[in-house]
Amino acid sequence: MLAQLFDDAYRQRARLALLTVSHGSPRWQHHGLKAGPALQAWLTTLGAGGGTPLLEAIEEARQWLGKRRKRYPAEAQRVLIVTDGRVKDAPSILALQCPSLLIDIERGPIRLGKAAALARQLAAEYVHIDALS
Repeated sequence: MLAQLFDDAYRQRARLALLTVSHGSPRWQHHGLKAGPALQAWLTTLGAGGGTPLLEAIEEARQWLGKRRKRYPAEAQRVLIVTDGRVKDAPSILALQCPSLLIDIERGPIRLGKAAALARQLAAEYVHIDALS
């Protein structure tokens, strides 16, 4: 899914800001750079796994978006969040100030369904990964 997203962004000459959350802290991978073939290679190194501070990453993204909006007011912004929604505490979260899509990647025999609730809090469109073609 991400490979297709990067490819589409490259063809549209879109700029991407990529914030990953793993191993205990959010980390910026790319800041407003044009999409390019290097992102495809980066995907092979991408890890995943629990214990991620998703809420802190969303707040960091909110701050970055605000700064970017001030610097480039005509730039269209969109946010894509890919998560299983499993966060320990989910205090009320403010909606992001741009169109947002949350893709729920929770699979397995026991599904908690927390990603849908998170999407509602963020005023984000919600889609389960199994619904993507």
